[in-house]
Amino acid sequence: MCITIRKAIPQDIAAIQKVASISWHETYDGLIPETIQDKFLDNAYSDVSMQRRVEQTILFVAEVNEEIMGFANAFTNENHAELGAIYLYKDMHGKGVGTKLLTAILKEIKTCSELYVEVEKGNTVGESFYTARGFTVVKEYEDVLYGHPLQTKQMVLTL
Repeated sequence: MCITIRKAIPQDIAAIQKVASISWHETYDGLIPETIQDKFLDNAYSDVSMQRRVEQTILFVAEVNEEIMGFANAFTNENHAELGAIYLYKDMHGKGVGTKLLTAILKEIKTCSELYVEVEKGNTVGESFYTARGFTVVKEYEDVLYGHPLQTKQMVLTL
């Protein structure tokens, strides 16, 4: 399997939106009500929001056989960065795609000293992925997403 990681372009938006929708529903089934997920996805992955991400943030896609199978998105702020997302189709889990996306992000943020990520408590796949790559839990807190309470873990990787 040949995995290609590259910067996202505007023509990738529909494929990224599809990955986000499918992977969000798989990841948060039983953790976040589907109506809340849909509301979040409609807002965070709207065409306007995605255009802004492509132009103003660090956004990579993972292609397998020229088909987008995952993406990673990060934002920088002075000397630290925040990983907003790494999402893949479920059949890509365990095949190195997420690791390659994370590596691309790390290369892009080389002037930063820390990379933060937030993981929903109960997202065992996400938490295991980040822990295996050296992230540690900094704090746990309650957040609210469209009126739904979330138990969030903030993790950090010191670079």
